Amino acid sequence: MPKRDEGPLADRATYRAFHMVSTRWADNDQYGHINNAKFYEFVDSAVNAHLLIADALDESIGLVVDSGCRYASALKFPDVIEVGIKVDQIGTSSVRYGFAVFRRGTAVPAAIGHFVHVYVDAETRRPKPLPDKLRAVVENLRAE
Repeated sequence: MPKRDEGPLADRATYRAFHMVSTRWADNDQYGHINNAKFYEFVDSAVNAHLLIADALDESIGLVVDSGCRYASALKFPDVIEVGIKVDQIGTSSVRYGFAVFRRGTAVPAAIGHFVHVYVDAETRRPKPLPDKLRAVVENLRAE
């Protein structure tokens, strides 16, 4: 059965920030490519690095409550990866992030996906409104 042309997986220009990741030998699995679970580690590190650099994390903790990833091509060590991040939706205590994982210098992502953080109080683990500083940072990541 012929494949239906679905067009490009994602437009690189829609991602508002990029974080570089150097892969390691240990990221490859027995099949010779980077294991799918590593993609989530790369994305989690990219988003949290962005928030830490912006000094936007305080006593709130972002818990992942939903995630998904669609893979288009394999990556392997020693590829250098660029993780593109954007924000698709902002709620009272939650943020839905979109991401794309690119081999450095390429326009077509190897994977795209999303995850939702619900920000909670560090002690009670109950949802709390996004602090103003965090809200301002994620607003700047909002997809156009």
